[in-house]
Amino acid sequence: MIPPLTTIAEQATVRLISTAYFKPPVLRALVDTEEEFALLAEIEGLTNRRLKAQTVGAGSLDPRETVFRAWGHTTINAAFAYTRPEGNRFNAGDRGAWYCAFDELTAIAEVGFHRTRELARIARFEDEAVYQSLLAGFIGDFHDLRKVTAPLDCLGHDPATAYPAGQALARRLREAGSRGLIYPSARRRRGTCLVAFEPHSVQNVRPGARWKLVWEGRADYVVTTD
Repeated sequence: MIPPLTTIAEQATVRLISTAYFKPPVLRALVDTEEEFALLAEIEGLTNRRLKAQTVGAGSLDPRETVFRAWGHTTINAAFAYTRPEGNRFNAGDRGAWYCAFDELTAIAEVGFHRTRELARIARFEDEAVYQSLLAGFIGDFHDLRKVTAPLDCLGHDPATAYPAGQALARRLREAGSRGLIYPSARRRRGTCLVAFEPHSVQNVRPGARWKLVWEGRADYVVTTD
């Protein structure tokens, strides 16, 4: 099944990343000169998956697919270089993808679900996390699951069943040359998400607001601006 195409011109989709990954290089504080910093950066590059992806590739990501000379290019490349072994809804473990939402509340619901799921695994809902929103534009034709009326396993709430189905669909779409996929959010009613299959589809990345999510002893969390 190949979903219909939709032409979009979205100027400010929202991706939330932990602020732990959005800060100046931590190595700089360890050195006194630019020469020493360059040496440490070279050593770090031996184990840095993003840098490896940009030079020799990582998994099924070819280095020629990565982007350069644009603000946020390291964040874009990192989204495709780093992935969990089991993958996510529309990417397998050998290649990442750029996930985002059409609005802030949907993006918050998505990251909040996954953080809550991690806390449930340790049975301790005491935590706080600050997320930086990254705005990005997308222009062109994208396959659109909102136009499919039949029930789809890939849109289910349970990752154990939804993710394998979504990864199989994404693989077929990528083989057919798809840029990415628009789909209804599984975490927020009437929310819309987008996954980009290739780095060059992600345009005009820039920082937006910061959001803090706080868990105080239960699965429900409080959201504030940081």
